Amino acid sequence: MTHKAKKRFGQNFLHDQGVISRIVHSIRPTAEDHLIEIGPGQGAITRELLKATGRLEAIELDRDLLRPLAQMCAELGSLQIYNADALKFDFCQLQTEERPAQLRLVGNLPYNISTPILFHLLEQSRCIKDMHFMLQKEVVERMAAGPGSKIYGRLSVMLQALCKVEPLFDIGPGAFTPAPKVDSAFVRLIPFSSPPLKIEDQALFSQIVTQAFGQRRKTLRNSLRELISDEIFAAAEIDPALRAERLSLAEFVKLSNLAWKTRQST
Repeated sequence: MTHKAKKRFGQNFLHDQGVISRIVHSIRPTAEDHLIEIGPGQGAITRELLKATGRLEAIELDRDLLRPLAQMCAELGSLQIYNADALKFDFCQLQTEERPAQLRLVGNLPYNISTPILFHLLEQSRCIKDMHFMLQKEVVERMAAGPGSKIYGRLSVMLQALCKVEPLFDIGPGAFTPAPKVDSAFVRLIPFSSPPLKIEDQALFSQIVTQAFGQRRKTLRNSLRELISDEIFAAAEIDPALRAERLSLAEFVKLSNLAWKTRQST
């Protein structure tokens, strides 16, 4: 397939057969899986997934790729392509009575919008079994980071609250055309069917985490002044003079739940 990558879509097409094989081996697709590929591009992974499953659905924004992709995969199985923006797409609508299995998402996500897509998918995690994505290596490192690290932040906390994050392997720029200016990594996300930490109010939790890291140089007392009182900090046994990067996921959940309970009682 001859197609010039478009910068506005953040396109970097995977071509390294060794990397493709390693990706498919990590996913371990079967005929029973309900696989959805985000951004199939020139079909490097699409073809291999179809060979393994015989059926695949894909979300592709670039209209110029639709016909060549369909033609390339015509003899490999059933490929349903949705010409849509993954940032706005309702993935849970694909889980139907005919195909009730939870979704397995796969994709080489555009690096310029990868974080918004991840948050969009978190909102739909109820219908997702797992996700396997190629992302900028720096983003994967942030996703898996723990407290105390300079790269630990909102993305780390929000993802780890809802998913198990498993970085799998790194991918060099030469595996793509055109070659990106950064290293990439392949990661597996498995949404918790029952999160180990119960969050009483997801919206409040998100607000607290976002505000804390939005002003990460400030102390928690200052960045969360409008949301968390000194009494709540004391009840949670958390020093309000700390900065956001020092708090664990469990401590953020504790703060959020105590704030929620305080609101319920007033």
